[in-house]
Amino acid sequence: MRIAVIGAGGWGTAVTILLGQNSHDVVLWARRPELVERIVDSGCNEEYLPGVLLPEKVRVTSSLESALSGAEAIVLATPSKAVRTLCEQIRPFYRAGTPLVLLSKGVENESGLLLLEVVGTVLGSDSSLAVLSGPNHAEEIARGVLSATVVASENPETALLFQKMFTTENFRVYTSSDSTGVQLCGAAKNVIALAAGMLAGSGYGDNTAAMLITRGLAEIGRLVAALGGESQTCMGLAGMGDLIVTCTSHHSRNRSFGMALAAGETLASYEAKTHMVVEGALASRSVTNLASLHGVELPICEMVRRGVWEGLDVDEMITLLMMRPSKPEFY
Repeated sequence: MRIAVIGAGGWGTAVTILLGQNSHDVVLWARRPELVERIVDSGCNEEYLPGVLLPEKVRVTSSLESALSGAEAIVLATPSKAVRTLCEQIRPFYRAGTPLVLLSKGVENESGLLLLEVVGTVLGSDSSLAVLSGPNHAEEIARGVLSATVVASENPETALLFQKMFTTENFRVYTSSDSTGVQLCGAAKNVIALAAGMLAGSGYGDNTAAMLITRGLAEIGRLVAALGGESQTCMGLAGMGDLIVTCTSHHSRNRSFGMALAAGETLASYEAKTHMVVEGALASRSVTNLASLHGVELPICEMVRRGVWEGLDVDEMITLLMMRPSKPEFY
């Protein structure tokens, strides 16, 4: 297939490599012309995935019109905060009905919309949209490390199309009809991972990490159920799978930022240093705002929001959480 990958960060680049190795005709779009030039000159994206060569037939461009011309499918791999703006830029070149899969994870803070809803609002909501999410660190996907993911769409044919498109001998793709649950898991797990980093950076142990991950999953489950998703999704790759890897991996920028935050670093300085967006920091606001609208308690996510945006330190967070009234494990 002729596939346009929109977004040349680490994940977009890794997916480009995956699709190129799967014999697809791939065009990778990067926002900055200077990044395109460096990728073309070196054959790899040194800024985001150093040392990993792109397949020779992959083309790279900074022109959306060129990237989307003749595309039979679109992969949207941009930071969550840029989804609406980029979709508006795509719209003049988008052919209605072209299958599009979203790799971004988050909730639009201003509207409270899930990101696939944002895409549908701008490009036209139809059965050609899907979302892909799972325990998929770009660094490992690009190097062919055995991994799995889930692609969700309300249209089974769309899910099956992307399943076939992405599946390789080292990358197993499952399908789901629960795009709501998959998206909420992908957004909220980044907040919990940020908390995991804060705890690790403050010297807390494995018992504490296990408590955090388990109770974090309970929060995600309550939110998914309240918004009409399927509770079983939380136990799958987009839920528990992604939560585990994001909370524990050295590749996780959310965990890494949590550790930096515990050491006194700011969000601005961390993003300037790494050239990466910390999705968990943004999601700590958008997810808790969404939960508030639906009357869902997310105490861990709320503490992370206060830690990132109000300067609450880790020990204060722990104290406030441990002072909460005791409850049944599942409520």
